[in-house]
Amino acid sequence: MKLFPIVAILAMMATLAFGDECEVCVKVIDDVRAGMSKEDSRQKPKIEEALGDYCANKEGKLSSKEKKLCYYVDPIKRDVAQPFSTGMPSLKVCKRINQQNPEICTVKFPVQAEKMEKKDISKLRVKQLKQILSERGVECKGCVEKSEFIQRVQETAHLAAEEL
Repeated sequence: MKLFPIVAILAMMATLAFGDECEVCVKVIDDVRAGMSKEDSRQKPKIEEALGDYCANKEGKLSSKEKKLCYYVDPIKRDVAQPFSTGMPSLKVCKRINQQNPEICTVKFPVQAEKMEKKDISKLRVKQLKQILSERGVECKGCVEKSEFIQRVQETAHLAAEEL
């Protein structure tokens, strides 16, 4: 009985550690699953068709990251449909198709720095700060210390373009 709490704690830690893993893929799979009936979600051709319709972006609601994921998933729709049809959770589906195309789980949503306070921005890694600056089209020449990157992110907050 003493083993159960340890296993539960380890499972929670794994969930927290891998929470952002495959975040765009999980969102796309969840959106496709939400748009399908229970019966259709068991049929592979219907799943492939639903993925195609979702990625066609007829309503123009997909973000650039979701479009990028659709670009990676489109050639392997049949391989996505197999675990999807068994009712496998979205994260497991994404990890399975990530074995065939390792770029699937590298697609991440951008960090929303414009909504963060200074104390929250200071918690970001330098790599994330550099990514925010590059998305804004700004270089930080001469920046060496983390505080310089934080200051530059705050100075360029007006350049942040929000996706619709």
